[in-house]
Amino acid sequence: MNYETLAFEIDSNVAVITLNRPNLANAMNGQMMAELHDIAISCDTNPEVRAILLRGQGPIFCAGGDLASFAEAGDQIAAKIKLWVADFHCAISKFSKMSSPFIVAVNGTAAGAGLSLVAMADLVVSGESGKYMVAYTAAGLSPDGSSTYYLPRRIGPARAREMMLTNRMLSAKEALDWGLVNQLVEDDAVDDVAKKLAVKLASGSRAAIGAVKSMLDQTFSNGLESQMELEARSIAELAAAEDGQEGIHAFLNKRKPVFSRS
Repeated sequence: MNYETLAFEIDSNVAVITLNRPNLANAMNGQMMAELHDIAISCDTNPEVRAILLRGQGPIFCAGGDLASFAEAGDQIAAKIKLWVADFHCAISKFSKMSSPFIVAVNGTAAGAGLSLVAMADLVVSGESGKYMVAYTAAGLSPDGSSTYYLPRRIGPARAREMMLTNRMLSAKEALDWGLVNQLVEDDAVDDVAKKLAVKLASGSRAAIGAVKSMLDQTFSNGLESQMELEARSIAELAAAEDGQEGIHAFLNKRKPVFSRS
């Protein structure tokens, strides 16, 4: 499928998704959200995809929602937003539930919906000039894109509340200190570093990575015994499976494991 607002390719088992409206600060309109949903389904059903990398074309990662398209919706704005956000939320849900790790490379500013994509990522590589802002209430709006779920889990409820209520903008260094991003690199190295990270993760065990993602998603809703039961069941199942057997024997034989491609 040809996309107008996104670029999409699969390279070295990494699905590379590029927000591709650089002249509009990669602001997300309804079409971009629908295309992101379509790509999420494609990634979820393609066994060749073992990691996902999201980046932005141009100097700004994503300025958030396309407020011009909101204004153009006129009296239909409520219905239109529900439709657009349904696609956006379905895409995020699929990316978060996939075994493939979801990596975000941030160049420039991540605001609004762009910040939501950062918050839900498994790993985030940021350029030194990166800036991070929730921004919704500044336009009289409330957050979407899972940010009220993931942001408190990523940086803590007090800091999430501060960012959402005051629209405080974090520098890249502050975002690193707060745990919003995982790695800070020079601006011109963001894409290369993030791609190398994605390729490395793509060579790992999807089953093991998927299990980690699933258990971490449940850790704040389960009690200790429930979480430990999940851990026990997961490690037992993985140890008996193909990747677990390969990993164990590779370690004992002092060689690099070659995990299954399924």
